[in-house]
Amino acid sequence: KWICILTSYRDLIKHNMTLHEYIEQQILPRYAAFDKGHQRDHAESVINESLVLAKEHGADLDMAYTIAAFHDLGLEVNRELHHIHSGEILMADPILPQFFTDEQREIMRDAVEDHRASSKHAPRTIYGAIVAEADRHIDPETILRRAMQFGMKQNPDADFEWHFNRAYEHMLEKYAEGGYMRLWLNSKRNVEGLTRLREIIDDKELMREICERLWRSV
Repeated sequence: KWICILTSYRDLIKHNMTLHEYIEQQILPRYAAFDKGHQRDHAESVINESLVLAKEHGADLDMAYTIAAFHDLGLEVNRELHHIHSGEILMADPILPQFFTDEQREIMRDAVEDHRASSKHAPRTIYGAIVAEADRHIDPETILRRAMQFGMKQNPDADFEWHFNRAYEHMLEKYAEGGYMRLWLNSKRNVEGLTRLREIIDDKELMREICERLWRSV
């Protein structure tokens, strides 16, 4: 009985839902289960910026949209390898073959795998570069807020000094000069945001003031 219901449901999606409707109704709601830095608003931000970049670089908009929608779903499995699991989830999705060829889905999987900021290699395709650039979204206050939110999830009982020091070390490791974060398309938004963020990192007392304000609101 349940197999029949599931099959009928998938058939209903196939015949009556557009790609946009499927992702809006069945994929994006899954972000509600993740931490505050990876909620639906994050996915939608990555989607919006991916579409802007895809237009600029002549890439397929449906592919860019879908890659962005799936890029963090691997958090359902674990954080460490979420980029790999996100690609697996995309490839296993039973609905996407209605909209994309096998070759397109393989490109999309590679792009999802390549989006992570700590990746040791450059994205393999323009689609990987697009989602990686879109995922950066270097707005200094947003990045600092997400760093504080992540710390609260890891150690909710710690005092502000613990959270600030953790966030500061993370900023140095990832975003400061020589950090591991890379911009692959050097979008105007991210270049300007990174410049401002580095100014904040270089002024530790300013960063402390911003983080303390954010910590109170987390």
